[in-house]
This record gives sequence, C-alpha cells and structure tokens, in this order.
Amino acid sequence: SGETLDEYALATRLSYFLWRSMPDDELFALAAEGRLSDPAVMAEQVERMLADAKSERFVKDFAGQAFRLYEMNATTPDAGLYPEFDERLGQAMVAETELFLAQLIGENLGAANLVAADFTFVNRRLAEHYGLTGIEGQHMRRVPLPGDSVRGGLLSQASIHKITANGTTTSPVPRGNFVLANVLGQPAPPPPPNVAGLEPDTRGTTTIREQLAAHRSNPMCASCHVTIDPPGLAMESFDPIGGFREVYRASGEEVLGSDGQTYPGPYKEGLPVDASGVTPEGEVFAGFEEYREFLVREKLEDVAQHFVSQLLVLATGAEVQFADREARDRIVAKLAGNDYPVRSMIHEVAQSDLFRRQ
Repeated sequence: SGETLDEYALATRLSYFLWRSMPDDELFALAAEGRLSDPAVMAEQVERMLADAKSERFVKDFAGQAFRLYEMNATTPDAGLYPEFDERLGQAMVAETELFLAQLIGENLGAANLVAADFTFVNRRLAEHYGLTGIEGQHMRRVPLPGDSVRGGLLSQASIHKITANGTTTSPVPRGNFVLANVLGQPAPPPPPNVAGLEPDTRGTTTIREQLAAHRSNPMCASCHVTIDPPGLAMESFDPIGGFREVYRASGEEVLGSDGQTYPGPYKEGLPVDASGVTPEGEVFAGFEEYREFLVREKLEDVAQHFVSQLLVLATGAEVQFADREARDRIVAKLAGNDYPVRSMIHEVAQSDLFRRQ
C-alpha cells in the first residue's frame, strides 16, 4: 500500500538496494528525465548496477541479514575440542558463502542451488577442512564438487554451521530453526515459558538426540519439535566449525602444566552421530544428503518464496506483511517455470509494485 514513489525516490531506493549507497549521476539523470519508471529502463539499470563492483556490498549485506552471516564472530570455538579453527579459516567460511551467493546471482542460477549445488568456493585452508584435495593457495576459487559430496548448497557451508552452534556443541534446535526461518520462511514459535533448555553435554555421555527425546515427552514442546528437529538432526553430521563428522568429540582429561595450572587435554572421540529423522510429512531420511534431496523435491517453492521475501526486505527496509503476500507470490509464480532463477528474482522485485510504492 501507499503512494507510488516519484522518480528520485525510486532512484534512491534502487541504489540503496543494489549498491547500499546514494544514486550515481546516471540514475539521477534518468530520474530527472522521468524515465526510471519505464520497465525497460529499470531492467537496464538493474543489469548495469549488478555488473558494478559496488554490488558486492549488496551481496555482503544480503548474506549478513538473510543468512545471519553478521553473527559469524558471535562465538569462539572451544580450542580444546576444535583446535583446527583459526581466524583465517573463519574468514574463508564467510567468503565461501558470499562468493557462492554472488555466483548464483551472476549466472542467474535456479533456487535449487541454494540447497543443493554442484560447486562451491574454497581456498587451500577451507578445502582441507572439507576434505577436498588438489587446492593450493590462499585465494578463493570456484571448484566443482564430486557427485557424492556432502557439500553443496548453503546448509553444507561451514559459516552456517558455525553461526548455528555455540562453539562447543551443536543442537538441532537452533539449526532446525535456521532452516525453518532463514531458508523456508516458516519460523517456529518461541518455546513455552518455564521449559528448561537443553544442557550441552561436552563429556560425551549422552547424545543430543537422547536429550531431545526427553524434551519431546513434554506435550507443550512436542508439537513444535516435530517441525524443528528433523532439519536440525540432519545437520548433526556437521560439527560446530562445519567439519563433517560421524562421531562427536568429547572433552579430554585436564592436564597439569609446568606452571602448575590445569589445561584442557586433547579431545577424545565420543558417541556416534545419528543424523536420521522423519519430516512432518512422514518422509524418512537417513542423513543430511537425503534431507537435502527432500528439500529440493518438496520445498523448492518455499525456498524461492522466502528468498524473494528477503530481497524485498533488503530493498524496501520493511518486512513482507500479510497484505503483501499476494504480490510476492505473483513474483514467485512468474519464475516457477525457469526453476526460480535468482538474478531474475532481483529484476522482478525491482519491477514490482511493492518496490515502487512507499
């Protein structure tokens, strides 16, 4: 709702959407001539702006807000449990996700790639972390992924695993909530009051799955956990720094240093990981790869719909309201036949009434 933006306001909105800064001379000139509201001119400008290096700010802000990458440094991985983590590895994790999103936009790839792609971006450090061979040097580059790789798509990227863990342990609850809220656009309601949270067990005597089972025995918790737990359990194959695992790591015995202080000892292998589950629709999955296939097969429209919603939030600065959903859904439906290509989503957002009105 609201009045149609005038040409200068439209130029400003477009510029802050794709460049995160004020319009340049060309945009101001088009606004002065009253031409920016012409759909063909708008399409040309979107292409010009996405081709400009300033659009990197758009990708960075979009990754930061839509997929919470701005929280990357909120936790510090436990040095005793995850000694391989360092700042450079963390920087490579962020770069992977930003470059990946930029590539989807640059090549106008379909939304299925958000969940399952056959490529990613790594440098030597991140490639080693992922078990990918033959990558040298510090610069990030696109690499094809083997057909049987657990990597591919946002949910396999270490940045996402780190921001959804606490640095010491993982829990299916925050990870499941990330999938629901940030990928599918269907956030779970907050937990009922007076329900105790899950206490992490770094000693390795119980698994998170066992703790969740006890949690679900509470009827107040069960209805939401049926939805939250499956995606979170599928992602249990990834540790708090995004390494693939088949067993949990447990805290080692403390050791006495020569200075008389005690220090955490080397970690030890704990209990086996079980990443299987059942979706609310009754689909059984053995692990992350099967859950990822389920998302592509059954939830692609939801993924595309939420991606468009997130673009609208970045473009207008406002959440998509109930009254806006029909207009958003028209954008999504228009792109369904082409597998929801993401650069086209940006074009459709810029052409939409939601973008052009206050």
